[in-house]
Amino acid sequence: MNVVLQACAAQHPAATLGARLALQPMSLALAPGEQVAVIGPSGAGKTTLLHLLACALQPALGQLQLQGLNPWALPPPALQRLRTQIFLAPQAPPLPPRQRVVTAVLAGCLPAMGLWRSVTSLLAPSAAHIALADAALERFDASSKLFERVDRLSGGERQRVGLARALVANAQLLLIDEPLSALDPRSARQAMASLCTHARANGATLVASLHHVEMALQHFPRILGLKNGELQFDLPASQVSPAHLQALYAQHPEELHAQLGTADDLSAPSAPVLMQCR
Repeated sequence: MNVVLQACAAQHPAATLGARLALQPMSLALAPGEQVAVIGPSGAGKTTLLHLLACALQPALGQLQLQGLNPWALPPPALQRLRTQIFLAPQAPPLPPRQRVVTAVLAGCLPAMGLWRSVTSLLAPSAAHIALADAALERFDASSKLFERVDRLSGGERQRVGLARALVANAQLLLIDEPLSALDPRSARQAMASLCTHARANGATLVASLHHVEMALQHFPRILGLKNGELQFDLPASQVSPAHLQALYAQHPEELHAQLGTADDLSAPSAPVLMQCR
């Protein structure tokens, strides 16, 4: 999906009147099939940017264009059709605790279905739909949980179920918010590889916000650096230097060091990946 922001800014929905914009005016363009990581310290505006791109948040300033269209100028039915091409995976996926994992995964298909097909899929999924959910879970090494109840899963397993939804959504714009926060290092690497491979195979535009800088540099060809709601840099991963990262995390050095060990590790591709798993 083609995405263009023109001097676009946004406010957090819970912000008080007169508060500083969570996302300051920025302009950028994303080409169909492009894969982009958004990095920056906590409170940088990463989640706000994803919600803006998902048409879940209306611009406070400027204009957003998706496929050459201004979503907020469309009539409601047309806006809803556009939203069916977008999938937003929040950091904490909204999974009903008593729901079966197969049902939770297949919920990713619902935006593209009519009412009757949606109800049928959730209440009595077909063999084809079950196979689809199973294949998506397999990409995250979670197919053994296919018929488990969500409330019996660990935090990392729930996050992988939420990511599996993205693989069944058939969306052209995948927006993934902090997909690695509850995953161990092996699962994190597998999740990133699966998401990027799926997006590439389907020609989908992938935008992921990441606290794990090393993962961003390893898996994404383009990196956006956000700080205090402002775009600090927009560079190919190969051009993101230790100096760029030191400046980006200057007020939050503990976040950078917790991910990467020391600043010297930034220039060493073979350095071990150190992560905080929550």
